[in-house]
Amino acid sequence: MLAPKKTKFRKAHKGRIHGLAKGATTLHFGSYGMKALEPGRVTARQIESARRAITRCMKRAGKLWIRIFPDVPVSSKPAEVRMGSGKGSVEYWAARVKPGRIMFELEGVSKEVAQEALGLAGEKLAIGWKIVSRIGVEQ
Repeated sequence: MLAPKKTKFRKAHKGRIHGLAKGATTLHFGSYGMKALEPGRVTARQIESARRAITRCMKRAGKLWIRIFPDVPVSSKPAEVRMGSGKGSVEYWAARVKPGRIMFELEGVSKEVAQEALGLAGEKLAIGWKIVSRIGVEQ
């Protein structure tokens, strides 16, 4: 799974995800892509699960680019623990995704295969999305 090798701080504030994506809003590498429609956090497990679904559906033909990286540590405390005594330990890593961000890109496969692969990957994610292509919006 994806995780940063080294970070400046061990734990991060929760923060809020508001506004639209500033960059990575257009296709740069592939012909087809998956664009986020709502803000949210995508975990490293979700990214890896989506990647596996895409590569299996494409039968390892073509190329896949992952345009998001889980760089935010998400901490939590164990169940039935009293208040106080500090912040919990890091449970998983997540990527903050804003609306308009391209998350995955595909190249070298047909339109039908790309739609099916990105559709399977979208089921693994916890945010709304749509399929985009060089020609126009698909879904």
